[in-house]
Amino acid sequence: MRTEPPTSAAARPEPMTVGVFDSGVGGLSVLRALHRELPGARLVYVADSGYAPYGERPRDYVLQRSQVLTEFLQAQGARVIVIACNTATAAAGQWLREHYPDTCFVGVEPGLKPAVTASRNRIVGVMATQGTLASEKFQALRRPLEAQTRIVTQACTGLAGALERGDPQAGEVQELVRRHCAPLREAGVDTVVLGCTHYPFATDAIQRELGPSVLLIDTAEAIARHTVTQVRRVHGALPSPDAPDGVSAYTSGPVAVLEKIAEAWLDFPMSVQALP
Repeated sequence: MRTEPPTSAAARPEPMTVGVFDSGVGGLSVLRALHRELPGARLVYVADSGYAPYGERPRDYVLQRSQVLTEFLQAQGARVIVIACNTATAAAGQWLREHYPDTCFVGVEPGLKPAVTASRNRIVGVMATQGTLASEKFQALRRPLEAQTRIVTQACTGLAGALERGDPQAGEVQELVRRHCAPLREAGVDTVVLGCTHYPFATDAIQRELGPSVLLIDTAEAIARHTVTQVRRVHGALPSPDAPDGVSAYTSGPVAVLEKIAEAWLDFPMSVQALP
């Protein structure tokens, strides 16, 4: 009887690689959802913490950094890349799709439509960076919804940067949350969109300031499900859940900081290296 030799490591098919990038650690909220939805995929995350925050930078700056990170993730084998940053999606998403047509980009945007659907009193708040709120992409999303709902925007200056330091319980974070939630509470919102991927890590503080009856909308799960659809389309299949997956990360900031945050915020191991 003929016995087939065992498959060598070199002969095994390359794992399906999904790239994810953010201005810093906020995209870990999306990475966490992707890890649940795509077992068996190789996930590569880039935190551009050395250049954060994007939300307070000019559009050209964000576009240039997005191009650098895209090309790095392409070199890692990613054919599907998640732009896990609302500001980067608004500033660079369309440009990246036009200039890298062989790569599938999944962007993020504030969950205004589900918030409007969920709102009972038709007063919806949006917490986001100034860059996101000022973008044409956000204005285009907002305009058709304003006839049926009052949309109250709040630029949360400084909050993403404070969360970059890794402690959602820090006094600085709590004070910023109090300051930025006050106008929304006074406006009577009953639903609030978390329009930055950093903000879900401050959910407890935001909920406490707005009150238990206010519904918070986070789009990480919806982004992950959409990414699954795109992975299937690009690769013709999904990775086997039994395949040895792996999560690796690179950062333009201090490696030790991302390691500490990942250990506290994620429920799976992730190796961290400096971004070349």
